[in-house]
Amino acid sequence: MNVIKTDIEGLLIIEPKVFGDERGYFMESYNGKRYIEAGIDVNFIQDNESLSSYGVIRGLHYQIPPYSQAKLVRVISGRVIDVALDIRAGSPTFGKHFSVELTGENKRQFFIPAGFAHGFAVLSETAVFSYKCDNYYAPDYERGIRFDDPALNIDWRVPKDKTNLSSRDKMHPFLRDAEPVL
Repeated sequence: MNVIKTDIEGLLIIEPKVFGDERGYFMESYNGKRYIEAGIDVNFIQDNESLSSYGVIRGLHYQIPPYSQAKLVRVISGRVIDVALDIRAGSPTFGKHFSVELTGENKRQFFIPAGFAHGFAVLSETAVFSYKCDNYYAPDYERGIRFDDPALNIDWRVPKDKTNLSSRDKMHPFLRDAEPVL
């Protein structure tokens, strides 16, 4: 697998080796030993999957300690723009975000350590999104940041009139008012 560092410390793009022929393809979507060798020494304990339609934006979500989560995300089918926002107190890149296109075709994965808010927007008709977490979902510790915070200037690549958000995601505070991750 190929590991690509981003401009924000800790965020990594992973390109797994894909073996294909006329029958289809095979790949290891996760191998703990290989990830540890690549510097991702995380004990994933929960897998999640969602199906969403075009224009759905999920996020920006995070959990506060002691239930902060690192995530390894990928798209099984479809296409999304995936966004990680640094909300680590004292980080030199606090308030900066990084986005990457994940598709069922490119098979890229995105590693997001604890201390980041995370979200994605669906760019295809539908998308199946999968992610591994190193901590359990804890609704009392879940927080969010508005996807359209003008201070963040995130390009979700979906026209405003085509966005589809949950009522909860519409109510998240802007970054300046959000609960920080220590």
